Amino acid sequence: MAYAYDDQNIFAKILRGEIPNRTVAETEHSLAFQDIRPQAPVHVLVIPKGAYVNFDHFAAEASDAEILDFNRLAARLCAELGVSPGAGDAGYRMIANSGQHGVQEVPHYHVHILGGRVLGRMLSRD
Repeated sequence: MAYAYDDQNIFAKILRGEIPNRTVAETEHSLAFQDIRPQAPVHVLVIPKGAYVNFDHFAAEASDAEILDFNRLAARLCAELGVSPGAGDAGYRMIANSGQHGVQEVPHYHVHILGGRVLGRMLSRD
């Protein structure tokens, strides 16, 4: 499947340094930063530095090094942010939206790590 990446999306601009962010962590292949509209006491975004539209694009086309780096950073952040059940908190939610039905707002693959409070049910039956 062909994916059309828009290099003018906000995360691409953040990666190029055109828009500031509140960086939490950065690795060779990934960047994590505070969400500008936090929905929980802990709300961090993790993005790959590569031009990937969504999860399936990333999983299909990213290098093994990119995939490993991204996932290890997300795991490390859960512990460092104190939301991992092993770190003493009662858990977290990780969300990755994709496409129109998934209500993806930025066409650059990213995950939201949310925690620090009870988050409620994921979906209603509406």
